[in-house]
Amino acid sequence: MFGLRSLGALWLGFALLCCCGDVGLLCARPDATPEAESDTITGTVVNSVTHEPVGRALVYSPDNRFATLTDSAGHFEFKVPSSETERRSERPELFAGPTAISPSQQVRAPIFLLARKPGFLSNQNSYPNTPPMPVSPGQKDVTIYLVPAALIAGRVTVSGSESPEKMEVEIYRRQIQNGSARWISAGTFRTWSNGEFRFPELNPGTYKLFTHELMDRDPLTFNPRGQLYGYPPVYYPGANDFADGSPIQLSAGTTFKADLSLTRREYYPVEIGVANAPEGVGLGVEVFAGGEGGPGYSLGYNPQQQKIMGILPDGTYTVKAVSFGQSGATGTVDISVKGAAATGYILTMSPNASISVNVTEEFTSAETRGDVSQSGSRNVNPGWRGRYLQVMLQPANEIGQENGAGLRPPTGPEDESLVLDNVQPGRYWVRVDSPRGFAASIKCGETDLLHHPLVVPPGGSSDPIELTMRDDGAQIDGIIENVPTNFGASFNPYAQTQPHIYLVPSPDSTGQFRELWASPDGKFSSQQIPPGDYQVLAFDRPQPELEYRNEEAMRKYHAGETFIRLVAGQKEELRLHMILGSD
Repeated sequence: MFGLRSLGALWLGFALLCCCGDVGLLCARPDATPEAESDTITGTVVNSVTHEPVGRALVYSPDNRFATLTDSAGHFEFKVPSSETERRSERPELFAGPTAISPSQQVRAPIFLLARKPGFLSNQNSYPNTPPMPVSPGQKDVTIYLVPAALIAGRVTVSGSESPEKMEVEIYRRQIQNGSARWISAGTFRTWSNGEFRFPELNPGTYKLFTHELMDRDPLTFNPRGQLYGYPPVYYPGANDFADGSPIQLSAGTTFKADLSLTRREYYPVEIGVANAPEGVGLGVEVFAGGEGGPGYSLGYNPQQQKIMGILPDGTYTVKAVSFGQSGATGTVDISVKGAAATGYILTMSPNASISVNVTEEFTSAETRGDVSQSGSRNVNPGWRGRYLQVMLQPANEIGQENGAGLRPPTGPEDESLVLDNVQPGRYWVRVDSPRGFAASIKCGETDLLHHPLVVPPGGSSDPIELTMRDDGAQIDGIIENVPTNFGASFNPYAQTQPHIYLVPSPDSTGQFRELWASPDGKFSSQQIPPGDYQVLAFDRPQPELEYRNEEAMRKYHAGETFIRLVAGQKEELRLHMILGSD
C-alpha cells in the first residue's frame, strides 16, 4: 500500500501529466502508437457505501500498463490497443504461415483494473480483498467500487490539567484465527502536541483502544529521589483493564470519536527475583492487570541481577516471564502493590512442556504399512507417521502471547517419537492434518480434545495425547447450483474469488471442521470426512474469519445452510446454494 506521501507524489505526477495532454492513456505498451487501432474502455469509480462518484481516483492495471485519474464526476476512459493489434505484437508467429490463427479463433484477453484513493481501502488491505476487475477491450460503463476506510480519532487529556507530553495510543483488532476470536495489535499512534490521535484507513471490524503507561517527568516537579508519579493505561471509555474496555464496532466509512482522560497516580518500585533463570538469555516480561490479562503495563528484566524490575501503581498484577529458544521456560507470579515498594517476590522459571503423542492407526486400507495387531488395528512405524501426520497446537485464549507448537523434528536416525516440544503453559486447540484418513479421537487423560482445549499447566509436565486415526470416513460429491455463468469464464490471476465449501460440525457432534474448494463451475468432491452432523455452507470466496467455533456467530448463516449427517463409509450427493459476496 502506498504511504500518504508516496500517494501525494504520485497524484502530483499524474496532475502534471494531465496538464500536458490527454488524461486517458498514461501508460501503454511500448509498441502502441497513436496510429494503432484502439478500443476504448469507459467507466466510473463509485463509493461502495454512498454510491457517489469518486473524483481524482487512480484507476490502473496491476501489470502497470495502464493508469489514469478519474475526473470530478468519477469518470475514467482508457484507449487501449485492439485485441488483434496487441496479439500480433506479442505472438506474431501465430498469425503467419499454414498454422495461423484466424480472427474467429482469437479470444480477447481481459484487462484487469483496480482503483485507489486516500481515505479508501486498497484491494490489498481490505477485507475481504477486492480482486481486480476483468474488463474486455472496448467495454463501456464499467463500475469500480471503492470501499471507504473507517477511522478512529480522539484526544487524550489529563484530568485537571493540560495534555501531557506525547504518548502512545494503541488499538487491538478482534480477528478470527482457526475459528476462534483473538485480539491482535493493529497499530500505535504517538499523539500530537495537543493530545490528538488518529487511526486512519481501518477495515470494518471490532477494535479496542487504550493508552500506554506514561511517567510524569515534568522538570519543574520531577524528583528522582522522591515520590514517583505516572499515568496508568486507560482502556476506552475509561476502564482499568483490557477485559473491561468497551469494543468499538466499525463499519465501512464510519468515523468513531474516542476521547480518553488520564489520571495522575503514585507509582512504586517493584522488584521480583527470578529463580532458575537461564544464563545469558533474556526474558520477555508481561504484566496483566485483571484476571483475564491484556496489554498495557510493563516491567523489565535485569539479567545481571536476575530480577524483574520497574514501577507500578497500586493494584494486583500477574507477572509472566518467558525465555525463548529450543529449551524455553516460563514462570508466573501474582504481586500486589499497596502504597509502598513491592519487594520480596520470587518468580520461578519452569521448563516448558514436552507432550508425547501416541498414535493408534485403525486403518482398513491395504495401502497402510505395518503389522496388524490382534485387535485389527495397524501399528505403523512411527517414523512413517511423521511423514503423513501433522499435529499442531493453536492458542485458544483471546488475548496472550502464547506461541503454538508442532511436532519436533527427529533428534537422530533412531528417533521415532512424536513429541510436541517447548509448549508454554496455556490453553490450546489440537489440530490434526493428514492426507491419510482422519483423527477419529483425540484425548488427553479424560479430556476430549475434539471439543475442548488442551490445558497445559505450569511446570513442564502433561499427560500424553492419545490419537486414533481411521480411514473409513465419508465421501461427499456435489455441485453449487447458483454459480454465476461468467464466474469462471475468464481466468483472473489476481482474484481470490473461488467457490469455497465449509463443513461446520454441530455442537457435541463427532464431526470436524473441513474446508473444501470447488471448481469454477461449482463442482466439488472430498473423501475421508469424519462421521458426524454438519452445517454446510458455500461461499463465492474464502472466509478466513469464519468464527465456526462460536455457535452464536454461526446462526446468521442458518437461512442459507444445509444440514447433513454422515456415517462411516457413506457417499453423499449435495446440491448447495452459494452465498455471494453481495448477499
